[in-house]
Amino acid sequence: MEMNLSASGTTSGTTSGTASGAINRASVRQKAKGYARHPLSFVMLLLTWLAALITAGTLAALIIWVLVKGLPNLSPDMFSLHYTTDNQSMLPAMINTVLMVAAALIVAVPIGICSAIYLVEYAKKGSRLVKIIRLTTETLSGIPSIIYGLFGYLCFNIACHMGYSMLAGCLTLGIMILPLIMRTTEEALLAVPDSFREGSYGLGAGKCRTIAKIILPSAIPGILSGIILGTGRVVGETAALIFTAGTVGDIASGLTGSGRTLAVHMYLLANEGLYLDKSYAVAVVLLLVVLAINGISGLVAGKISKSGGEK
Repeated sequence: MEMNLSASGTTSGTTSGTASGAINRASVRQKAKGYARHPLSFVMLLLTWLAALITAGTLAALIIWVLVKGLPNLSPDMFSLHYTTDNQSMLPAMINTVLMVAAALIVAVPIGICSAIYLVEYAKKGSRLVKIIRLTTETLSGIPSIIYGLFGYLCFNIACHMGYSMLAGCLTLGIMILPLIMRTTEEALLAVPDSFREGSYGLGAGKCRTIAKIILPSAIPGILSGIILGTGRVVGETAALIFTAGTVGDIASGLTGSGRTLAVHMYLLANEGLYLDKSYAVAVVLLLVVLAINGISGLVAGKISKSGGEK
């Protein structure tokens, strides 16, 4: 009897495998016939694959080039606590980068999220004010960073008498990434189905409770994506910070002190022409930092969305 069961199981497995293979072959033939009737679709498919290969190849070539040029130049002296002309330490710049990112997000995230909540949940649909705000936000997103740097220099450094300081830099960067966080948060809120809102209102919850307990938790993955993009822009920014935060090589004494970030540190080393090999080493660390931020935030967003779906 066991032999019969084994034989029947083998036969059923073979039959299912044959059936699935036949289905796959039929699907391939159907697609081939569809492409034969519509050759333009096949051309578009090839162009899409070509674009994907070019994008992936460019990224791989960039990462390999930076690693090959930078890894041999990394040394323990580059992670000392103080910057000197002998070691060109990047540790002060790394600490300044963390402080700058945290301060810029503290400025931009609350304002951006609250603005998006107003536009989606409170503002009248199709009002002229909403159109003006969205037009202004899209315009600010396209302004070059050097313009933000000049604005920050004139407004914060000179008019507000902040001088070259971390505070002037983080305020400038906060204004720079505000449109990005605002737009991504707005899109995330718009993606939440209206049935969630209607169900919450039907159970007697008010607007504030619905936003806090239903809408925002559902939109967290989209909001995090905007914060991730904003963080990446802050980490890689140079032009705006040279005009506002300054280029001091040591750790900033505080928000009123001047300091350079990793991107500014890399630019200055390459610009001087004497430490080009060290600039490649800084590029390796900067690349790893950006990849780590994207990876960790992606995992966090995935866990949050998964836990929200289980609930």
